Amino acid sequence: MKNKIAIPVDNSGKLDPHFGHCKYFAIHEVEDKIIVTDEIVQPPPHEPGVLPNWLADLGITEVLAGGMGNRAIQHFNKLGINVFTGAPEMDARELINGFLNDTIEFSANYCDH
Repeated sequence: MKNKIAIPVDNSGKLDPHFGHCKYFAIHEVEDKIIVTDEIVQPPPHEPGVLPNWLADLGITEVLAGGMGNRAIQHFNKLGINVFTGAPEMDARELINGFLNDTIEFSANYCDH
């Protein structure tokens, strides 16, 4: 099964807890729990609804994030994209591997706006 997973990251490649204002996204194509490609892309300027549509256009199937507003989550879900919030702040590659191997825990969504 092929998936395409997006993670908001900062300049160091670590999870950026501020999803809507991140500088980059780490995009990982995954097949059978193995990362087959990865890239860092710069998102368009932040405006309500822009990031979900942009990521959907890139073919994203899942988003791993620290926190995210409920409206954004609902928008992603309407586009058929699964959102996992409460991700620990760690390197994106470690985070994706932990997600794929069920070795990390997602806590509560810590974004309240």
